Amino acid sequence: GELKKVLAGLVLVLFLVVRMTKGERRQAPGPFALPVIGNMHQVNKHAPFKTFLEWSKQYGPVITVYMGLQRVVVLVGYETVKEALVDQAEDFSGRAPVPFVYKATRGYGLVISNGERWRQMRRFTLTTLRDFGMGRKKMESWIQEESKHLVDLFRENKSAPFDPSFFLSRAVSNVICALVFGQRFSYKDAQLLSLLQTINGSVTFLSSPSGQLYNIFPRLMHYLPGDHKRILNELDELRNFSMKKIIKHQETLNPDDPRDYIDCFLMRLNEEKNLPSTEFHYDNLISTVLNLFLAGTETTSSTLRYTLMLLIKYPHIQGKNNPKSQDKLQDDNKYTVTCISNGWVTEFYNNILTECMPHNFGKYHNSLFVILT
Repeated sequence: GELKKVLAGLVLVLFLVVRMTKGERRQAPGPFALPVIGNMHQVNKHAPFKTFLEWSKQYGPVITVYMGLQRVVVLVGYETVKEALVDQAEDFSGRAPVPFVYKATRGYGLVISNGERWRQMRRFTLTTLRDFGMGRKKMESWIQEESKHLVDLFRENKSAPFDPSFFLSRAVSNVICALVFGQRFSYKDAQLLSLLQTINGSVTFLSSPSGQLYNIFPRLMHYLPGDHKRILNELDELRNFSMKKIIKHQETLNPDDPRDYIDCFLMRLNEEKNLPSTEFHYDNLISTVLNLFLAGTETTSSTLRYTLMLLIKYPHIQGKNNPKSQDKLQDDNKYTVTCISNGWVTEFYNNILTECMPHNFGKYHNSLFVILT
C-alpha cells in the first residue's frame, strides 16, 4: 500500500513536470519552476515587481514565471511594454483570467469578458452612461446633491475623530445607484449598507493571501472551507438584489422614457431577444451591474480617501487653497466642472491622481512592467 502511494506521488510529480516544461523551447526564458508551486516561493510577496526586475537582468525583458500551475509572461521595461500594449494592442487586448472574479460573475459582464462580448458591453455601457450624464452637467448635479448629504453626515460627528472610509463609499455608491437604478438610497438603508459591506469584503479578500491562493489554485480551493465561500455567498445575494431591481424595472418599463442604465439594457434585450448570438441577456446585465458597483465604488472612494489623507497630512495646503477656492466658486457656492477646470483646482487634482498611482520604484522608476497570461 505504501509503495503504491509513493509510485502515485512520483507519477503525479512527473506529470506536473512534463506539463510545465511542455513547449518550453517556444516560450520565453525564466527561472526554474517547481512542481505545483512554480516560482511562488521566490517572489517577493510584498513587492513582486522587485523580483521581476532582478530576473530581467538575467533573462531579459520577457520572462516566463509560474504562479502555481499558471504560466505568466512578465514584460519589463518601457519599450517592451509599449511594443505589446501599443504597437500590438489588438493582440494583447485580452484580459487575464481571474478565477475568483470569473466565479462571481459567471464569466459575464465587462470585467472578465474578452472578444466580441467585451466590445459590445463596453460600447453600450459607455454610450448609455454618457447619455445619462456621465461627465456632463446632469451627473454634476447628482454629485453636488450627494455631496450635501455627505457633508451633513460629516457634521453629525461634531468635530470628533472618525474614519471617513464608509461615509465616502456610501456617497460614491449612491451616485452609481442614480446611474444604474435611477435612485439614491438613505445612508442608513439596510440594502445599501449590505451592498457596501459585500463590496468591501470582496476587495479585501482579493488582495488577501486567501484570495491569491484561490486565484492560483481555484479547483483545489473550491473544495476547501474558507472566506471565499462566505464572500461568494454574499455576492450571490447581491446578484439576487440586482435581479429584483431588474424585475421591477421590467414591470414598469416605458421604452419612450428610459430612466436609467437598466431600462436601456432591457430595451436592447427586448429588441434582440430573437437573436441567438445576442450578448444582451440577463446574465450580462446582472454581471455588468455588479461590475459597475464593485469597480466604481472602490476606486473612486479610495481616491477621495487618499485626497483627504494628503490634505490632513499637509494642513498648510488647506489654508493656502481655501481663499482661492472661494474665489472660484459660483454664487451658489458649488464646485462645478467649469470652476474645477480652472487654475489651482486642476493642478491639485492632477497631483492627487499622480500620487495615487504606484510609483515608488527607487532607481527603477523608469521601468514598467505588466503581467500577461
